[in-house]
Amino acid sequence: MSHFSSETGAPDPYEADDGTIQSEMFAEAEPRDGFRSSGSRARRAERRRRPAYGNGLRAPSPLGKNFVIDTNVLLHDPDCLDRFADNHVCIPLEVLCELDKFKNEQSERGANARRVHRKLAALFSKHPEEATVGIPNRSGGTVRLVPVQPASVATRSAAVEELLAVFAGQASNDNRILVCTRLISERNKAPTVLVTKDLNLQLKAHAIGIPCEDYQNDKVDSARVGAASPVVVDVRPNDLQRFASNGGLELPAHARRGHPNEYVLLKAGEKRTMPARIGADGRFHRLNIPDHIRIERGAPLRPLNLGQQCFLDALLNPAITLVTCYGSAGTGKTLLAVASALHATFNGEYNGVTVSRPVIPLGDTLGFLPGSLEEKLEPWLKPVYDALEFLLAPEQGAAKRKQAQRGGRKGGDAGPSAPAGGRRCYDPFLESGLIEIEALCYIRGRSIPNRFFILDEAQQLTPLEAKTIVTRMARGSKLVLVGDPAQIDNPYVDRLSNGLVYTRERLRDEACTAHVTLERGERSELAEAAARRM
Repeated sequence: MSHFSSETGAPDPYEADDGTIQSEMFAEAEPRDGFRSSGSRARRAERRRRPAYGNGLRAPSPLGKNFVIDTNVLLHDPDCLDRFADNHVCIPLEVLCELDKFKNEQSERGANARRVHRKLAALFSKHPEEATVGIPNRSGGTVRLVPVQPASVATRSAAVEELLAVFAGQASNDNRILVCTRLISERNKAPTVLVTKDLNLQLKAHAIGIPCEDYQNDKVDSARVGAASPVVVDVRPNDLQRFASNGGLELPAHARRGHPNEYVLLKAGEKRTMPARIGADGRFHRLNIPDHIRIERGAPLRPLNLGQQCFLDALLNPAITLVTCYGSAGTGKTLLAVASALHATFNGEYNGVTVSRPVIPLGDTLGFLPGSLEEKLEPWLKPVYDALEFLLAPEQGAAKRKQAQRGGRKGGDAGPSAPAGGRRCYDPFLESGLIEIEALCYIRGRSIPNRFFILDEAQQLTPLEAKTIVTRMARGSKLVLVGDPAQIDNPYVDRLSNGLVYTRERLRDEACTAHVTLERGERSELAEAAARRM
């Protein structure tokens, strides 16, 4: 069921609830003989003067569905009140109580709670007497508060009584929200739907027969998240030869027009293939990648498969300022991103490299951890440091590095990954600012110019957090978001609603963005087998 469809029809006007004073929309019908008695006018004037406080169960109109919103939906998207079209949004009092618990948090969740409070206050402050009747919102629907308690309802149905008996001795806001949803559904002929991102609450609602849905506004089509391999485009052999020599080719008439910077595989016959990128001009362009990347005297790095070739082309293209990449463990996401960042920075394209990773839960302060910011983030950024060690110090084998690390700890200096003598191969870059470690919980309000910004494990972000990060990028900067949508620890997002897939979906038609999916693991045969079968 979509959140954005209204229930049409013209049900009979509803009777007033006990103790509820209906708005003028539900005033008693006036005589239609052309005359109105003074007593009728007096009653209408009195109704306007009297506050319209009630229990919020009755919708202000029989047209449109009633959507009961859970707290996690408001925290996930503070603007969700305007995303239900011309339907009626109901906010139980228990939701306001839960929001109050989060408003003092110095985190993204606390900021969202405060934002919701401000929006509700602005909505109801001008007409507080209509808070439980319904205030029109920008999308053509209404928003109302529902402060009802089951004990205050004069007449309760057998279904509500049974529900109260089931929840006896289990006082929780979730159970109260379920009872509230049941009461709303019984007072309105239009459908009533509970909207929540809490899976356990969804299961409870299904068990007792209450219609329940997840919040779908920022969800991505699963087919798009699952699409991986480049599209194969059949061309004539002479066209492929011309493309190989000239580096460009017009789209054939039979080929579909893809998104800007989408990667495809041109095919002429059984064994003649060549990767290409669809440019903003609608033509096929040849990939522009070096034979290998070498950082100082480090290990030469070459793309090992088609996906890595496409990823490297996007990383090294200065016209592409946002790159998103999906890939399972061992596919080379982080290593290629770090290598390309250093390569482009040493060539003078950027002033430095900024690396970060969401700390779950994102936004929690790092002040309780000992050491500097780099030392606090080191456990989270270990994959990035491993990539730097591989690129900058290839002569050290794994055993030698472990021995050096143990020697460094005994010497009482540097950090967990410092070799003997206390200097890691990438320490000079950290000290000079060429490589900067960024804590996402402090990124709000920043403007980041001329940096190559790598955000690892971006699938842990919420859509709002992803928007905050993308909007921090100033002129001359490049943002690379890498992650695996199948590995999510954040309880507030899933495979189809996380910040990585949301960013890709919303910006897929922009000429400055590109996306690559890496399928083949190159870490080892064991890692590849584990990624596929475990």
